[in-house]
Amino acid sequence: MLNPTRSSLFDHYLGISRLLAGQLDFHSIIQAVAIEIGHIIPHDHLDVCIKMVDGKYHIAYESGLETDWSKQPPALLTGSPIRSLLSGEVDYLLSGDACNDPRFHFSGAFSRPIIELSLRSRLHVPLRVQGDFIGALSCSSHRADHYTMDDVENARSIADLLAPYFFALRAAEQAKRSAVVETEARAREEGLRLGALKLTEALEAERQRIGMDLHDQTLADLTRLARRMERMTHLPDVPGEALEPMFRSLQHCMHDLRQIIEEAKPSVLQLFGVAQAIENHLDRSVRESGLPIDWRMVDESDGKLDGLEETVAIALFRIVQEAINNAVRHGQPANIVVVLQSAPTGLSVAVTDDGVGIGNPQEQAGHGIDNMRTRARLIGARFEIGSSDGHGTRVRLFLGEDGIRTA
Repeated sequence: MLNPTRSSLFDHYLGISRLLAGQLDFHSIIQAVAIEIGHIIPHDHLDVCIKMVDGKYHIAYESGLETDWSKQPPALLTGSPIRSLLSGEVDYLLSGDACNDPRFHFSGAFSRPIIELSLRSRLHVPLRVQGDFIGALSCSSHRADHYTMDDVENARSIADLLAPYFFALRAAEQAKRSAVVETEARAREEGLRLGALKLTEALEAERQRIGMDLHDQTLADLTRLARRMERMTHLPDVPGEALEPMFRSLQHCMHDLRQIIEEAKPSVLQLFGVAQAIENHLDRSVRESGLPIDWRMVDESDGKLDGLEETVAIALFRIVQEAINNAVRHGQPANIVVVLQSAPTGLSVAVTDDGVGIGNPQEQAGHGIDNMRTRARLIGARFEIGSSDGHGTRVRLFLGEDGIRTA
């Protein structure tokens, strides 16, 4: 015949097993089994500490009294008051007065909740699966000397019931996190691949445009000059007034070539840096437009622009260049302001005008805006475009600290 006490314990163990079925997260399991565990080991505070797969961090799940242990993100194992148990140095921890027990209060230990909540009696047993310590079950009471070795043995039996569920749940969450990370990595890789493809297509289109400009404009002008010079070779004397139109045509061709080269290769950027290149382009664009536009550039980047990798600097310049060109050509603004600003977590760039605005950026998207988005994606920057205070247009670019890598 079964001992009544043993029979009662057995019933509670069965109750714990039934309550575990169907629970899908750590917190739900603790809440579900806390009452049954309380019948076996009376407690004022119950928690389960789970080691992360890397073995360096742990996280706590509580029932009853709520402490900062469960409010914290995964914390280093070295700061846990029960690190000796979690690391496998001891097989259990039992204390009649944890508030004054030096095992819980070492340098760097996060043991403040023990004092604040007067968790005097404490017992801790490991959650063990296939010989590995995956965490710990902890019971605490306000009463001193409340637990005995019999309670430790009962706690071990409970831990044996809980450990397989926690192990499986931890493995499932790790697999879920790995799947999310892998999916995000694939998405980034695919985004970069598509972005690079779009940018390659844009560069090819730009090369074709430059070729057409050279063919239809500069080459045509040079061809006319060559024919005129050929005709002049047959003249016995060439008057000065005949050379004047040729001189003006040559100057015009040189100006066109210089403009094409400057657009293709940002030499000011390479010589003087991003801020100077942006200011130079802004000044030249407004001046050559002939429009009454006031412009201003504010550089509060605190030196973060200096020494950027060449590819990042060129992409940043090209995005701002396109934003300025759009404002001048299409915005009809009275003012254009470019702000380069250091942020706590990176660098922000904003090009703002008070023109007619862009409307819905998604509907207005074209090669220019698409190229800006693509360039931003390729350097890991966040790109935004929209209205400025209800009118005009604002293009914003944010480059995080990870993207600010000096050359």
